[in-house]
Amino acid sequence: MPKRSSSVVGREFGNGMRAAIDATGMTQRELAVKLGWQEAKLSDMLAGKGGVTETEVRELLAYCRTPLVERDRLIELFREQGNAFVRYTDDGVPDQVLTLINQEQEATEIIDLSMILVPGLLQIREYIAAVTAKAQTVSEESLAKTVAARAARAEILEYSRKFTFYVHEQALLLPVGGEEVWREQLAHLLRVSVRKYISIRIIPRSAGVHAGVTGDFRLMKFPKYPPVVYIDSVKCCLFFDDKETVDTYEAILKDLATVALDEEQSRAVINSILEGLQ
Repeated sequence: MPKRSSSVVGREFGNGMRAAIDATGMTQRELAVKLGWQEAKLSDMLAGKGGVTETEVRELLAYCRTPLVERDRLIELFREQGNAFVRYTDDGVPDQVLTLINQEQEATEIIDLSMILVPGLLQIREYIAAVTAKAQTVSEESLAKTVAARAARAEILEYSRKFTFYVHEQALLLPVGGEEVWREQLAHLLRVSVRKYISIRIIPRSAGVHAGVTGDFRLMKFPKYPPVVYIDSVKCCLFFDDKETVDTYEAILKDLATVALDEEQSRAVINSILEGLQ
């Protein structure tokens, strides 16, 4: 496999391989020596830059005694490097959720557009449970595990990162999980909106058609990698890091900035809806 720049799936593969190596207790240098590899070759692989063959990956995983299920997952990721497509699995936490969580944890800035629901990072646990329970992609057996994984995403909401959430007014008006959950979710939005590193901007219904009507997406920015655009769907999700696609979505965000209310106006809208429920 030729050496190249890192991709979303490539970094996911590299993270999994790093965990497999860490489980052995060996350093990367020690493992490279035992495999007869240059340490730089191992470093490139762990950075998701390729430079190894599938046979070599299998050899490394066998040496590390990686469990079969995890070995198969990493081989599949190796084959998909360079693709933006991530499938849901039939059980456990969906691959889509795990990949998104990994990308969010590495991002230093996240800009999100949500047209129908409250943004995932701002959802309270009860709201997440209500939405996930209606999803056709999550089995009843996997529901609790998936809800827990999605709720844990909020741990990245801290001052060393920057977050901007464009939320359409209609998302605030959707009664998810019953009135009590609905009220608590709106109250939660008000609480987090005062944090200096979080900007919540409401797109009012009066704005009419705007550039974001094509659907929800998230733009994530990283200190070492190109920005990534994330788009979700029922059975899969897409990650794009090519310049043309990223430029297109950055242009959409610029348009949204002109039609969205400012932070104070947005808090007033959220508060107005909340007061109407009391």
